[in-house]
Amino acid sequence: MVVRERSFTKAAAKLGVSQSALSHSIRGLEDRLELRLLTRTTRSVAPTEAGERLANSLGPRFAEIESELNALSEMRARPAGNIRITAGEHAVDSILWPVLKSFLVEYSDINVEITVDNTLTDIVTGRFDAGIRLGEQVAKDMIAVRIGADMSMAVVGSPSYLAKYDIPVTPADLQNHRCINMRLPTMDGLYAWEFEKAGRELKVRVDGQLTFNSLRQRIDAATIGFGLTMVPADTVKTEIADGSLIRVLEEWCEPFPGYYLYYPSRRQHTTTFSLFVDALRYQC
Repeated sequence: MVVRERSFTKAAAKLGVSQSALSHSIRGLEDRLELRLLTRTTRSVAPTEAGERLANSLGPRFAEIESELNALSEMRARPAGNIRITAGEHAVDSILWPVLKSFLVEYSDINVEITVDNTLTDIVTGRFDAGIRLGEQVAKDMIAVRIGADMSMAVVGSPSYLAKYDIPVTPADLQNHRCINMRLPTMDGLYAWEFEKAGRELKVRVDGQLTFNSLRQRIDAATIGFGLTMVPADTVKTEIADGSLIRVLEEWCEPFPGYYLYYPSRRQHTTTFSLFVDALRYQC
């Protein structure tokens, strides 16, 4: 874990032990082997050649041990175990958490850890059991299970804002508007608004006074009147219904495949995980 995290602090947090206990354990291992396994500086930790070799050789074996222990847990009368999931903010709010509310009541011995992360996380490296992404973002070597209906985006603005500016008729008209941007976690870039109409696809880069990397603040800023924003349509249904937001360019926002739960095809999964997958599985 220290080799993977390159940090005693992060490794200790993931293992649930104190940093001093972990450091003492590593020193004891180095003393027994009479080899230096880690090179420590004030800012970083890196494995030596011996440490890298040991980590690479033991890693798969630890995975096998974990798999066998999980198999033993299947012998319990009640499903139990831990599940680690990574998902974006919207997927957690709209699908994962609503399902888990009843799932965890029914299976009280199952523990679920959710990491809200809008990046395209490597679930294998991050030691997650599964992740949630839009269908088009799932790698082909993963097993993908559909957990949500088709989605569409909505461009919205407040009545007060649209009273000051002409209502956009085409995506190109957005160049004349103040828009609330979303910062992508990957590559530190801004999200280019994506449109499609009758098979014609467009990407438009917009400008404005505000940029967020979270969903709720973009909706709030649009409601106040700071400009137009583009968000999943289901997140602004209430605001559109009560008139606090007005939807524009709707004919340019065609549906696209929704969320999928994905996980490695080579990993052996427990009954506990299978129950979790079945609970999330989308019923068409």
